[in-house]
Amino acid sequence: MALGTAVFFHAHPDDEALLTSGTMAMLAAQGYRVVLVVATAGERGLADLAPGDALGEARMEELYKSAALLGCARVVRLGYADSGLSETGGVAEDRPDNAFIDADSEEAAQRLAAVLKEENAELVTIYDPAGGYGHPDHVQVHRVGKRAAEIAGTPIVLEATVNRDPLLRALRLASRFYTFPPEFDMRTFERAYSPGEVITHRVNVRRYIKQKRASMAAHATQATGGDGTRTLGMMLRIPGPLYRLVFGTEWYVRRDLPPGVRLSHPFDQPSESGKSRP
Repeated sequence: MALGTAVFFHAHPDDEALLTSGTMAMLAAQGYRVVLVVATAGERGLADLAPGDALGEARMEELYKSAALLGCARVVRLGYADSGLSETGGVAEDRPDNAFIDADSEEAAQRLAAVLKEENAELVTIYDPAGGYGHPDHVQVHRVGKRAAEIAGTPIVLEATVNRDPLLRALRLASRFYTFPPEFDMRTFERAYSPGEVITHRVNVRRYIKQKRASMAAHATQATGGDGTRTLGMMLRIPGPLYRLVFGTEWYVRRDLPPGVRLSHPFDQPSESGKSRP
């Protein structure tokens, strides 16, 4: 019998690999039931395949491969269309009728809540209010996931994020040695994700770094596309020891905890001292 169920809610295939795959592999290895839910198939992402159904099908196949590598018990697609991005990184004007960003938030929350109730989930991950780096579908994940947890009564809601402070330092250092892909804008990360002071969970996933890297590699369509190597492809080129250092921690914010709480496991509860207590 599983120790408990954690649902990881993401906007597109490959988002799980970048933000939460180490935590997913860890929980699965520890005996928790891990469920992966995506809002869309990512059919408007940059790739060598043209945007559309064929790309969506390819990305879903990659998602199932990633999920298997991480030990997921179930994968669910909510069925919305990828909203895409404008050239300036905002909402695309040519998005499809069923775009996730245009979905009724309450209806979408009910769909996700149905999964949470069916799984009797004790934990769900979403994104921070800014949607990490600001993709419209990621912002919608925050809104929909937060409301779904309220509907289902899911007690633990974790916002998957990145500690902005060391990220900026690492990116500035990396820029001395690597040429970033065209879509990469350093300024985006100066206001993206979450500052260290609000982060409640720092999860050490170094024991599961091979699974995390394999999860990233499963999303082959996202390693290239557009004008060449993309961010995910660049990450996969990082040498093993440095990769372990850079990606060995995953970060979350739990808003219902008192200020200053620092935990190391998704299911931890704070003691009166604010330290981790299983």
